[in-house]
Amino acid sequence: MFKRITAFLMSSLLPLSVWGQTPASYSCMEVAEHRQFDFWAGQWRVESADGDTHYGDNLIEISDRGCVLRENWQGASGSSGSSINFYDPSDQSWHQMWVDSGASIIRIKGGLGGDSMVLEGHIFYLADQRRAPFRGSWTPLEDGRVRQWFEEQNSDGEWKTWFDGYYRRSGPVSTGSSR
Repeated sequence: MFKRITAFLMSSLLPLSVWGQTPASYSCMEVAEHRQFDFWAGQWRVESADGDTHYGDNLIEISDRGCVLRENWQGASGSSGSSINFYDPSDQSWHQMWVDSGASIIRIKGGLGGDSMVLEGHIFYLADQRRAPFRGSWTPLEDGRVRQWFEEQNSDGEWKTWFDGYYRRSGPVSTGSSR
């Protein structure tokens, strides 16, 4: 009896792929909503607006059959961070979950606002266990760059710029869609 209960629980709780079965095939590559943030995909050098300050380098890959944008940040000062970005049809929103090398966790969601991807939520600072409202936008520019602008709301309710970076392409777009 115990073996049957265990087998039932294991088969109903674990994903099919764990048992060697493949779930029904689905590719986000052909779904328009999943392609809305593709303008951010690629290898980027991130700079100030005038290009005089190099903030870091960022690799944004389209992966998991087009369902995910994976971000891998390497800051010029040695920092690092990663995010996973995806469109969730259940709430018709884009989501980002960011974690970096010890300073913060960001959870934001939203969607297209005009030509920009606009996401809002919260930032959580690990060092002092502080949480604050947070928002960001990614805007493709006419010269091929992408502006990433983040703001944090302080305790007085004022929104202050947290990061303002301009992405200049430094390599091709990767569509590691098999991952």
